[in-house]
Amino acid sequence: MIEQWIGTINGYLWGSVLIYLLTGCGIWFTWRLKCLQITHFTHMFTLLKLSRKTDSQGISSFQALCTSLAARVGTGNLMGVAVAITLGGAGAVFWMWLIALVGMATAFAESALGQLYKEKDANGNFRGGPAYYMSKGLKSKKLAVTFSLCLFFGYGFVFSSVQAHSITSAFDGSFGINPLFTGIVITIATAFIVFGGLKNIARFAEITVPFMGLAYLLVCLSVIFLNIEKIPAIISDIFASAFGLKEAGSGLVGAAIVQGIKRGLYSNEAGMGSSPNAAAAAVPYPPHPVSQGYIQMLAVFFDTIIICSCTAFLILLFKETGSDAQGIQLTQQALSYQVGAWGSDFITIAILLFGFTSIVANFAYAENNLKYLNMDNRLGHWFLRCGFLTMLIFGSVASLPQVIALADLSTGLMTVVNVTALLLLSKVVVSITQDYHQQHKQGKLPSYKPSESEHNRFNLTKGIWQK
Repeated sequence: MIEQWIGTINGYLWGSVLIYLLTGCGIWFTWRLKCLQITHFTHMFTLLKLSRKTDSQGISSFQALCTSLAARVGTGNLMGVAVAITLGGAGAVFWMWLIALVGMATAFAESALGQLYKEKDANGNFRGGPAYYMSKGLKSKKLAVTFSLCLFFGYGFVFSSVQAHSITSAFDGSFGINPLFTGIVITIATAFIVFGGLKNIARFAEITVPFMGLAYLLVCLSVIFLNIEKIPAIISDIFASAFGLKEAGSGLVGAAIVQGIKRGLYSNEAGMGSSPNAAAAAVPYPPHPVSQGYIQMLAVFFDTIIICSCTAFLILLFKETGSDAQGIQLTQQALSYQVGAWGSDFITIAILLFGFTSIVANFAYAENNLKYLNMDNRLGHWFLRCGFLTMLIFGSVASLPQVIALADLSTGLMTVVNVTALLLLSKVVVSITQDYHQQHKQGKLPSYKPSESEHNRFNLTKGIWQK
């Protein structure tokens, strides 16, 4: 009964609402920000060089980038791409690329707002995110609480069960280890990190994310290079399948669009409202909220355009053999086909690192929203910790359709609420972006430190700061 109810809601959300809402939001911000993800593409890398600068009061932009990448670069990059191709064909890859390209502008907007409306907590750490720009920018406490509930449900309980399922499934397939045993080990390891707070999570992500991402990229690029003569045909197949130009795949166009957007969003998280939580915790350099927008926009590029594409090519090279494997086992078999038996073990280790970093970052996002649920106290923190760790065990032994359906529901609800707020605050995004670019053109180090009262004086109708 519950599964049917969830399936019905997901069918409505993903069958129409989110496809138009996400694509429309990405196109809207791409237009309002003058295609900044393309025209200012190299500026993202310039800011990346400065991203380690910070002070003792917060985490650096680089740590915030690694924290958001830790949540983004997870099982969606290995299992999610496999699911998208299995259900939507090669054309799903094109729609993943498209949602990432326009989603870069959406990610820019939500992260800049997260940084703009952040505040200090009792311990001197910065906190922020959609709930904060909904309550401060839109003066809507109800919308902030609604989003916090959706995020708390998704990141506090559901998404990490997906990561746990992928890890335990990979270990079961490679080494025959009981999923429950692996799940218990993951849960214990997670407890050691998440009890240490956001700074511990950021330090863990700063060390782990670059290492795991580089190792995976090197292996995938090596396989692609060894099969370089087949890549043009695969790219042609991706585009042909995306638009139904192949007779055999013409009926898969709808599935390709839905699966590409669904799995693309789940992987890069643009528009979901998750990355602003990490963006707000940073002390940016230059000291302007827009600089954090650029840094987080880069995370979407790395996640989908680079890492997901590598997985897609790996799988499509293997699909020529006619394999009917699904999920993470498809990715494992794809690499094993190219490099031998160790390929499956490598994917198992990669999914462990990718999934585990996502798990600890997910906890940080959920904990950040306790305030708006009136649970920012000892009881609330312990409730989250116990529930979060329990769901890791559940995800370890649950079936793949169960955890995927719950993840899709959580993703959809969060996105609807967050994108609504982003569109209503688009004038604020344009205003601070113009301010940043004007200072940059004048050769100044962009800075922007409005007081609390200035936050409350932005006129949404006129799109200006009230004097």
